[in-house]
Parts: sequence; structure tokens; C-alpha cells
Amino acid sequence: MASPKLSKTLVTLIVFGTILAFALPIGVKAQNCGCRPGLCCSKHGYCGNGNDYCGDGCQSGPCIATTNGVSVADIVTPGFFNGIKNKAFDQNCPGKSFYSREAFLQALNSYPQFGRIGSVDDSKREIAAFFAHVTHESGYLCYMEERGNQNEKYCDPKYVAQYPCNPNKRYNGRGPLQLTWNYNYGEAGKANNFNGLDAPEIVANDPVISFKAALWFWMQNVRSVTGQGFGATIRKINSGECDGKEDDKVRARVNLYVDYCKQFGVNPGNNLYC
Repeated sequence: MASPKLSKTLVTLIVFGTILAFALPIGVKAQNCGCRPGLCCSKHGYCGNGNDYCGDGCQSGPCIATTNGVSVADIVTPGFFNGIKNKAFDQNCPGKSFYSREAFLQALNSYPQFGRIGSVDDSKREIAAFFAHVTHESGYLCYMEERGNQNEKYCDPKYVAQYPCNPNKRYNGRGPLQLTWNYNYGEAGKANNFNGLDAPEIVANDPVISFKAALWFWMQNVRSVTGQGFGATIRKINSGECDGKEDDKVRARVNLYVDYCKQFGVNPGNNLYC
């Protein structure tokens, strides 16, 4: 999720697909959004409040723009959601009993702008993009926590003053979008009323909070670039895969996105690769 793994291939995917390995803390970004909680991302990619930021074209935050009336629940049907889980390589993986459509829809109540800005096709593309990354990051909704690299704390010393790390905790990838780093746990917790710094494990223990953390990251950091094509969302989520570094992983994400767009009956658009 990015202003900060069965088979050998899948393990590599989860380890290196951790969503926030290249993310920057929310407060660092001024342009292209990634705004602090309470601020809107304007249509031009700046953070602030008032009509110029939260009105027409607002991309994320407490927008006052009118939603398009799309029902996300009608697009993310039980068949679509369970179809993702049914493709997991390990049919006994823990995520099959953890992630549920009901938990996603409950979390969605906290993010009513998700998938509901722009045209109906825009909504379908955003939902397809979100679930393409969720599928890739979580191994088809199989894992709640990244596998491997168990010694890394993911505590960025540059930001411990604002986001102090609990020495007994790890801020490794958790949830459907593999939330990572102390600053993201701190901000996601603040926005969703959980203690992300002292109890980061809740993102892998509570399915509703798990989806809330993923939606928080998406709305704060990815939503603003969805109009630039799916490739821009890959760069936001894991820029380390782009520019020829991990072409196989980029192709995997794109293939998922194109498949989900097809299921939703919408053209995937241009600029698919980062």
C-alpha cells in the first residue's frame, strides 16, 4: 500500500510483493496526494480542505463530491469474491476462513467514496484494480501476513519521533494489501480507531480492520492515480517491480486486472504496465 508468499514462486511473490516496501509516510507528500487524515486530495493532486480540494474532482479524503450511485456490493458479488479464494494454490490456507465478502463490505462503510467516483466504468476499473492487487499481495486471499524475512522489524528510524516503534512488535506486511512500516500502521490505526503501533497484529487478526487498513491505504495513496492507468497503481503499491526489475510480477498483476475488468464487463483502459 505507496507513501510507505504453496510454491517457490508464491513465496517470492509475497515476500517481495509486500505493499509498502517503497512507501513514504503520509505527511511527507504534498503533491499527488497521500494526504494526512482529514485532508482531501484535489483533482490536481494536492492536499487540503475546502471546495478547491474536497469539491469537484476530489480523489480521496472527506470529499464532498457527489458519488455516482454505483453499488460496490453489486459488483463484488459472492461469486466474484469467492472465486478469488477458490484459486488459491493451497486450499487449506488460513485466509480462506479469514477473509470474507461480508468483512469487506463492512469495512467499506468507512470508505463510501471507494469505487463510486467518476463514471460507472471508472468505478468498475477501480474495483478491478484494487482486487487485482489484493489477489497478488495476499496470494489469492490466502495469507493474512507476509511469509519469510521474520527478522525485519520494518521500523523506519527516520520517523520514530512521530511513529514510535514498540520494541516487541514487527510492522511487517499484513492484510489483503500487506500494510507495512511503522508510519503506515500508525496512520491506518489513527484513521480506523486501532492502535497500529502497539498492536499491529490486529490487521492480521480482525478481518474487518484488515480490510479497513487496505482501503485506507488505497484511498490515501493509490486512488489519486487510478485515472493514469493500472500501471500507475502498480508503481504506487510496489515500485520495486517496475522499470524492468520484476517483469513477471508486473505481468501477474496486469493479468489479474484485465481478467477482473472482463468479469465486470469494462475495458481495462490504457497504460497497463509501469
